[in-house]
Amino acid sequence: MKVILQQDVKGQGKKGQLIEASDGYARNFLIPRKLAVAATAENLNTMRQQEKAKLAQEAAERAAALELAEQLKGCMVKIPAKAGNGGKLFGSVTSKEVSDALKAQTGLDIAKTKIVLPEPIKAFGTYQLKCKLGYEISGTINVIVTEA
Repeated sequence: MKVILQQDVKGQGKKGQLIEASDGYARNFLIPRKLAVAATAENLNTMRQQEKAKLAQEAAERAAALELAEQLKGCMVKIPAKAGNGGKLFGSVTSKEVSDALKAQTGLDIAKTKIVLPEPIKAFGTYQLKCKLGYEISGTINVIVTEA
């Protein structure tokens, strides 16, 4: 019996996959537990439409990530920080501070988890930070740490 999985089933397949299962296993285990539905013409059509919608959504998210990477190219973010003698900062500049400053100054909203700090920023100066936007797309944020 052919069934379409509604959830991941260990040893059988992933969600949305069409599999061949024995009649008893499908009728007595998969279908009653709502792990799968019978592969009727209507259900197959629904599965294909969901796959198309998923691909379209991924394409839209990828395009948005590319657009965001282009917008980041020209951005300069200034972060004021307090420092002691010799230009050493009290504490360090974190990815959260970079994210907040980016949103306040340019209006671009990037989560702090997507900003990659190779090492903590503990001195004044100019830094280039990588930003992972998803779908193997990354951008660069130019950060200037100035005296408050």
